[in-house]
Amino acid sequence: MSLTFQADADLNPAIGRGLRRREPSIDFRAAAGVIPDGTPDPDVLRIAAEVGRVLVSRDVGTMPGHFAEFIRHQESPGLLIIHSRRPIGSVIEALLLVWMTWTEEELRNRARWLP
Repeated sequence: MSLTFQADADLNPAIGRGLRRREPSIDFRAAAGVIPDGTPDPDVLRIAAEVGRVLVSRDVGTMPGHFAEFIRHQESPGLLIIHSRRPIGSVIEALLLVWMTWTEEELRNRARWLP
């Protein structure tokens, strides 16, 4: 089974559009309509976990700490953290690499930096 992704509200929507252009079969859900701006991190993590999606976020300041607390109480498909200055094209290519090569077990209950 392939990984499925949920974009955090802080993620540039162009990443999801570019990713789906490169690989139409990838399951990458945008934040629009799912995660409103200003949603607290624990709620964002819960939203992604409830539907079995790996959260993709640029929130390097607070999300890792909230994730550590979240997994103390419940399971998570995982968290991918993207450095805020990383170029969009590089993010798209790295997400494709993760989608093609990583397993659900490699991310379950783990926060990992996007390679």
